[in-house]
Amino acid sequence: QVQLVESGGGLVQAGGSLRLSCAASGRTFSWHVMGWFRQAPGKEREFVGAISSWSGGTTDYADSVKGRFTISRDNAKNTVGLQMNSLKPEDTAVYYCAAGLIAAITNDPMKYAYWGQGTQVTVSS
Repeated sequence: QVQLVESGGGLVQAGGSLRLSCAASGRTFSWHVMGWFRQAPGKEREFVGAISSWSGGTTDYADSVKGRFTISRDNAKNTVGLQMNSLKPEDTAVYYCAAGLIAAITNDPMKYAYWGQGTQVTVSS
């Protein structure tokens, strides 16, 4: 069982930066692939990026955020972060942290068994 709590959302102007953090409970955090997803009003939940389990040596990102967003994890602190730079109004959404006991990174939300409650990110133009 893994419980996830996101923090760090807020209002920022276009071009600005935000860092989201996800704190996880449970001893098996390091076993899980950690993903970030987002959902804008009226739209389906979409993949933002993910980081592999254990050392987190592998990451993958949606094309829309590649080069602007960076995911990192600290297994000693049971946290995963999402650094968001050069934010755009279209990045406005509720951002969710997710954990999956899976062999490899995936953009399929169905593969992630545990989800946080979400944190709102609003980017003004």
